[in-house]
Amino acid sequence: MEKKKYQLIIVGAGPAGLTAAIYAKRAGIDTLLLEKLSPGGQAQLTGKIENYPGFPKPISGQKLMEETVKQVENLKVELKNEEVERVEDDKEKKVYTDAGSIYQALALIVATGANPTNLGVPGEKEFTGKGVSYCATCDAPFFRGEDVLVVGGGNTAIEEALYLTNFAKKVYLVHRRDRLRAEKILQDRVFANPKIEIIWHSVLKEIYGKGNVRGAKIKDLKSENIYEFPCRGVFIFVGLKPNTYFLKNRQDHLHSHSQDLVKMDENGFIITNEDMETNVRGIFACGDVRKNKLKQIVVACGEGAQAAFAARKYIEELTGTSYQ
Repeated sequence: MEKKKYQLIIVGAGPAGLTAAIYAKRAGIDTLLLEKLSPGGQAQLTGKIENYPGFPKPISGQKLMEETVKQVENLKVELKNEEVERVEDDKEKKVYTDAGSIYQALALIVATGANPTNLGVPGEKEFTGKGVSYCATCDAPFFRGEDVLVVGGGNTAIEEALYLTNFAKKVYLVHRRDRLRAEKILQDRVFANPKIEIIWHSVLKEIYGKGNVRGAKIKDLKSENIYEFPCRGVFIFVGLKPNTYFLKNRQDHLHSHSQDLVKMDENGFIITNEDMETNVRGIFACGDVRKNKLKQIVVACGEGAQAAFAARKYIEELTGTSYQ
């Protein structure tokens, strides 16, 4: 069992966590970066990225993250492949991992991201990045002039369907009920858009293709009929699940009940102020795990920089030491 003290621990090595590590290390802060999987996060699943500044030609998410990881490695940031199981807030932050390690730090940055809620239908995993997408803002331009399916009926699904109409030939919205869950103003926009057709009381049963998506099988819940629907893209928006499990249900011995370590919204996203500070002093959050309006790589990077800056100020306050 390893025990070691740091000034800063960053949990999660996606775009937000990697950027936070770069800013912290460059400031001379003793930093540990923890990641349960391979560094790069969900961004690695994006086939092509065209909206990240500095790349006039599309770059794959995997390539962008590989270059970012190299930058972190060149700075000699300590990176450990361990999964955080729980965090305690005492005089210092204690981080417990699945390797049996206990790490302590003055400050903690949570950058663990969020995973798209999967439908679990056949073909979904196989064609992720090859026609199956969870981000229209990222991938819509690759479906210019094509027919695409959008699965969902909430605000995100409707907003993304509307965005897709700027590129796709036709957008078919598959929804299991006979009415949408989105806000009325968004519903009005969908109903008024001639490029969107809603497939009511239906569910996606399978995604098929050869190399890339060629179509989907849809089940009509009223007739029980299953039919094939040719399309080149399937966009799934049935929710995001933030990776905050290690912050939940912490036992509060003082009050004899369990509670979350930091304040979260009803969906589990961490609530912070504009400086990425949570309600717990010395704990910060950034990227997709945080409650924000836009889940994008460039946003995550910006928030990672802000979190590192705020953590640095906090550490300076505690230690009386000035960092660059």
